[in-house]
Amino acid sequence: MRRGGDFMILLDRNELMSTRMSGSEDALGMLTCARLARVVAPRVLIGGYGMGFTLRAVLRALGADAQVTVAELVPDIIDWARGPMAALTAGCLDDPRVATRIEDVRDAIARGGWNAILLDVDNGPDGLTRAGNDGLYTRAGLMAARAALIPGGVLAVWSAAPDEAFARRLTAAGLAVDEVRVRARQNGKGPQHVIWFARRD
Repeated sequence: MRRGGDFMILLDRNELMSTRMSGSEDALGMLTCARLARVVAPRVLIGGYGMGFTLRAVLRALGADAQVTVAELVPDIIDWARGPMAALTAGCLDDPRVATRIEDVRDAIARGGWNAILLDVDNGPDGLTRAGNDGLYTRAGLMAARAALIPGGVLAVWSAAPDEAFARRLTAAGLAVDEVRVRARQNGKGPQHVIWFARRD
């Protein structure tokens, strides 16, 4: 939906993303890249383009040697980014460091060799947007993500709310977990969202 200068992505009556609240998506990118500060030529996977806030934050933070893959399941999202939202997209999809793939992020994870995997494909660790996404957040799914990470690599998962059971599953999958609370808005206001940063030793 578009209302004046604001854009929203909805699923039924659930607001998945809005240009009015992008602070935590931006933080997902920035805080992940801060954990890659010493990595040369990092390979980064972003699951879910959304409105591109996370991608743009990653591109601002990483150097020219980075390789960033965006796995987006819904081609209309990319069409919208290149069409009505082109001004906001600001050319990030055409950055030479970026490869955009219309695919299930699980297929991208399976290719392996990632320094970071950033997941923002649901409103948290459950398959809200697509039941098939549930597998990403099970112990088996988390073990697959761990195996896809280069040692020292980071799995970052965005959520609209805390989930203690999911945090325990991350630990059970052999990942060192750091749970961070961030505000939804760029001005530091709005509801609190959660990002889990889970590192493979």
